[in-house]
Amino acid sequence: MARGRTAPLRRGWTTGACAAAAARAAFAALLTGRFPDPVMIRLPRGQSPSFALALAELGGGIARAGILKDAGDDPDVTDGALIIAELAWGEPGSGVRFRAGAGVGTVTRPGLPLGVGEPAINPAPRAMIEGALSDVAEANGATCPGGRGPDVTVTIAIPGGERLAERTMNARLGIVGGLSVLGTTGIVVPYSCSSWIHAIHRGIDVARAAGLGHLAAATGTTSEQAVQALYDLPDQALIDMGDFAGGTLKYLRRHPVARLTLAGGFGKFAKLASGHLDLHSKRSRVDGEALARLLAGLGAEPAAVAEAARCDSAAQVLAIAGARQTALAEAVARQAREVALATLSGHTLVEVAIVDRAGRFLARVGAASEGAAW
Repeated sequence: MARGRTAPLRRGWTTGACAAAAARAAFAALLTGRFPDPVMIRLPRGQSPSFALALAELGGGIARAGILKDAGDDPDVTDGALIIAELAWGEPGSGVRFRAGAGVGTVTRPGLPLGVGEPAINPAPRAMIEGALSDVAEANGATCPGGRGPDVTVTIAIPGGERLAERTMNARLGIVGGLSVLGTTGIVVPYSCSSWIHAIHRGIDVARAAGLGHLAAATGTTSEQAVQALYDLPDQALIDMGDFAGGTLKYLRRHPVARLTLAGGFGKFAKLASGHLDLHSKRSRVDGEALARLLAGLGAEPAAVAEAARCDSAAQVLAIAGARQTALAEAVARQAREVALATLSGHTLVEVAIVDRAGRFLARVGAASEGAAW
């Protein structure tokens, strides 16, 4: 390997892929009395990975198989978790039925792609599981009338999942009792943060289904709390946007709401003002020269402008601004709002609120603060 180069990040498997593999192994045991180990499944894009079993139990007409999730190099909250599929025969004609075991959540609010009361096993993982069961049935000469799949009850469990779910956004989405079983492709791409973006999208869906017309998308807890207190917003109206301004705004472009408040720190919105839609420090940087030009336009001394242009930290520029801090924050908020409006390409009223580390508003620019009818 050449000097200075690093090995590519290792990909992993989604919870849905692990659940499908565990379900396939358990169903094979129900039919044949034997667990395949390793067990292979087909993923939606044609890959055929194999998984080693960490659990295999058979008795009393029930088969349980478990797989330890390997998320590769992604900092996934479920990395290393045991994903268990328990299969039992169902009533004739019942087809494949899903249940939430320990550590898997249940849907309690409308707006998600699953009905209220359903186990939080998403449609793509369900399809993977059903496909795996049908493959086993066909290989063993078992019939599946009408392509419905075998008559089995599939219970997915994740021991410790209720505790792990506290580190996710499930509670805000109305998923109680544990984790969601996710995964569209079956593959985890390191640092794609797909689960976070998925939660942003589902949060918007839940808020729209609840009839909420005003959402607040914040980059962090401090700014979120400041906006919630300002408008007395319910938790369902709060979107934990993090660094994913683009993922939030582009989804809202396709699924609009009447009013949107974007809230965050000066540094994050300085990036958005420069046109960056991914606000993470590894994927975008503060443009000190752009901030210096704003300061110059506000009448700052040439020496202060030159010093600001050399800064690589938004906080440093804000300190240099001195008495012009509020005016600079407002200028950044106005530019950030223009980027947001251009990305939304719709009729959503947008406010940008810049919040300091103590939770105080440095600037509020947009429909609410300028007296427009909300």
